[in-house]
Amino acid sequence: MDYFAHESAFIDAGCTIGKGTKIWHFSHIMSNCELGENCNIGQNVVISPEVKLGNNVKVQNNVSIYTGVTCEDDVFLGPSMVFTNVINPRSAVKRKDQYLQTRVGKGASIGANATIVCGHNIGEYAFIGAGAVVTKNVPAYSLWIGNPARQSGWMSEFGHKLKFNDAGFATCPESKEEYQLINHNVVKVK
Repeated sequence: MDYFAHESAFIDAGCTIGKGTKIWHFSHIMSNCELGENCNIGQNVVISPEVKLGNNVKVQNNVSIYTGVTCEDDVFLGPSMVFTNVINPRSAVKRKDQYLQTRVGKGASIGANATIVCGHNIGEYAFIGAGAVVTKNVPAYSLWIGNPARQSGWMSEFGHKLKFNDAGFATCPESKEEYQLINHNVVKVK
């Protein structure tokens, strides 16, 4: 094995787990999941069948990732956050054929106790605040907070809130990379 799994973790048949990935106490990786290289799966995490995680995905303790979710490289999932996969669940009604897809873009961060309602995509480097309930698609580089979540600004790839000048440009205080706001979308200036 090129990955580490704590002795209390359960890994079902058919999973692909990348080199350097670590799976910690009491976590369950269900059938046919794909976990990339150098992921960190915290304690008491459930990853449902056929979920796909890219490389370097950090999943904190008590997270539930349900079928239909794909996380691209470098995604951060905060403690106790959860994805859903059925828009109108009922215990007595079987809806496995109605799972909706959710994609989390490269470098996005989702804060502790946030909920992502299924069928909504999170753009690259977006930042979802702790406790937010996302019920819409989230543009790349955007910051969302509250219940229901509303956009509260824009974030750099290093996780700093961007302040745009009158010409529509902002600079990350840490990386010094420049960003431009064009028609309510942010792009990194090359």
